[in-house]
Amino acid sequence: MERSSNFKTVSTLGILASLVIVLAGVKSASNIIVPFLMALFIVIIFKPFANALQKKGVPSWLALTIIILFILIFISLLVMLITVTVQNFSARMPFYNERLLLQRDNFLALANRYHLRIDREQLNSFFDPGKIMGFVAGALRSFSDILSNGLLILITIIFIFIESNIFHRKLQFVVKDEHKLRYFREINEQLNHYMLIKSITSAATGLVLGGVLAVAGIDYALLWGVIAFMLNYIPSIGSLIAAIPPIILTLVQFGAPQALLVTLLFAGVNFLIGSIIEPRLMGKGLGLSILIIFVSLIFWGYILGPVGMFLALPLTLVIKIILHSQPETRWISVLLGNGSELHDFSLPRNQLPETSK
Repeated sequence: MERSSNFKTVSTLGILASLVIVLAGVKSASNIIVPFLMALFIVIIFKPFANALQKKGVPSWLALTIIILFILIFISLLVMLITVTVQNFSARMPFYNERLLLQRDNFLALANRYHLRIDREQLNSFFDPGKIMGFVAGALRSFSDILSNGLLILITIIFIFIESNIFHRKLQFVVKDEHKLRYFREINEQLNHYMLIKSITSAATGLVLGGVLAVAGIDYALLWGVIAFMLNYIPSIGSLIAAIPPIILTLVQFGAPQALLVTLLFAGVNFLIGSIIEPRLMGKGLGLSILIIFVSLIFWGYILGPVGMFLALPLTLVIKIILHSQPETRWISVLLGNGSELHDFSLPRNQLPETSK
């Protein structure tokens, strides 16, 4: 008995050590892996829509063609939008610099009125218009560079979609245990449901924010709406990151009162959609701990860069599935979960739990 326990401990440590080695290799090869993972993320988003088309009787090849054309048009329009925005942004840089200096002077005047001591030189270094505006322009350019590999990403998407149609049969051939197969299927359904609802709520967030910003006359409102849509896939902090550029631009363009209104707009829309509407539509989540979700954002962001934050939930969920499928590492899967699997310990050791739909 003691020898069996030692063997299980050594086996678990071996699995964890192998996982660390694999992750180290992924980080070192992130430049090669990132385009593939970007394609995988896009497939995860659109797979529920392709499944819905096939359920309505659309042939798989036609559903794939429709999805690919939509993705191609979306990526092309997005690259075009970012390119035009960067060009216009650079052309309007003198105007933004002038407005930012004016806001700085207004802030100093307000501080003097209330007898607040502020070092002007330190404020100048912090409020450097060139650094702030250059940072925004550089962020847009770097995002455009990621999407510039559109052809490679598109080809990878096609192959992943084709492979996904037969992957379940391969999995059924490899995994003979019906309980494990049912567990994999249910997790896959939960992931597809999550991404479908997340796509709908993200699109609603982007449309509302972009529309209101356009009515208010904020520059590049369409771009901020698209960015809000995309970053909404990053849990918790994505909406916060998406709010920063339009708030700064509103401050530069119109002043502090309008920037405060834009801040309240982002907070209100994200609270309404993200905290009220989305949970009601989502129903049962992915079974991941809130702490693990937050840690996974930081971890995968460190390993893969910004793309890793988009893929944090799917990647963590895949690891959880792998760990749950092996009795020796199932306890790690339970630690990653939200507590819904604790009742599984009352089941026989040789019986894989059945998750409720």
